[in-house]
Parts: sequence; structure tokens; C-alpha cells
Amino acid sequence: VMGRNGSGKSTLANTICGKDDYTISSGEIFYKENRINNWAPEKRSCEGIFMSFQYPVSLPGVNSTQFLKAALNSKNKYLGTDEVNAAEFIKIIKDKLAILDLDESFIRRAVNENLSGGEKKKMEILQMLVLEPQLSILDETDSGLDIDSLKIISDGINKYRDGKKSFLLITHYQRILDHIKPDFVHILMNGKIVKSGDIELSKKLERDGFGWLEREISRA
Repeated sequence: VMGRNGSGKSTLANTICGKDDYTISSGEIFYKENRINNWAPEKRSCEGIFMSFQYPVSLPGVNSTQFLKAALNSKNKYLGTDEVNAAEFIKIIKDKLAILDLDESFIRRAVNENLSGGEKKKMEILQMLVLEPQLSILDETDSGLDIDSLKIISDGINKYRDGKKSFLLITHYQRILDHIKPDFVHILMNGKIVKSGDIELSKKLERDGFGWLEREISRA
């Protein structure tokens, strides 16, 4: 999903995830054939909806390892599967850290405390890899990343992709789409999808901006 600032991209993401201060005035959201308008954010998460935030917050005093383990076990409990113990979780987290080229010291700190913008984005993707959601909403995951970090995060997302999982990637830039090939590109304006296409549409936006699309809409 692409669009100018203020077009409604993050509003769409927050609404799907059930953020408290967003109200659906009309319409319905269906996920896996279930109407989820009234689902709590916790239920949506346990059912497999995940969001990587544009501006991840820091949680001083909350250990990253304990945070991730508690999140995973909360989902397991909801699904009626066995909770993982400390030894099992360390094995899981080591595999996920390797995907993102991170060492164990990364999760010994408090959640996002004293992390750079790029490290915070890696923490978001690490959470995704641990929780294994069915629908991942990635809100400007590429913002603030240098070239190396962009490639590492893109590789992590690509390794998680298979034919059974869905991704909604919000971005302003073509560069991440050079690494993560989208099935569809949707353009949002004033809260509405005004045009859809493939990766060539994102390339045209990168090259020509939004002016041509606004003119096209005004003539329609």
C-alpha cells in the first residue's frame, strides 16, 4: 500500500488491528471468514494478526527475552497448545536471531531501549518471526534503515513468506520492493484505494510522483 502522508495508510493498519481510539463508522472487516469489527486487539493478535509499528515504543525495565517469551506463550495458551519453557524458547529465539543477523545480546536489553531506529525495526520483525502470524501488517518497516539493514530485514520477511501467509506492506519508497516482490500494489488517497497494479505501478510513482494519478482521477 502506497500513498502520500495523511492518505490513511496507518489508519487502515490501526483499524485492522483494533486500536482503541479508532472507530469503524461503517463497513465490516472479515478475517478468515470471521467478522472481526468487535474483536479486542488481543484476540486479533492471538488469531494471527500482527502489526509492525511505524514508530516502535521503548519499554524500559521490560526484558526483551521475557517479553517475547510471554507473548509467544500467551498465544499458545489461547490456541490450546503447550507453552514453551525457557530452554525451548532459547532454541527458538536463536534461530530467529540468526535470520536477522543478530546475536543474543540484542535481546538481553529492555524492549527497544537505547536502540537505533534500524534496530527497533529489527526488533519488530523479530517479534513477527517469533509469533508466526498469518497476517503481518508492516507499517513503513523500511523507514530509517540503511542499505544493509534494509536487505537483512527484507531477507527475514522473505524467509517467512510462503503460500499460506499474507502481508500488507505500507511504504513510501520503491527501494524495499526491489527486495520484497509484491503481488499487488495499491494506491491510497483520502482513505480510498484509487488504483491497483503490480510492481510497475510503484516504479511509476517513484519516477513520476502522484500528480499524474490525481489528474487521471479528476478526469474520471
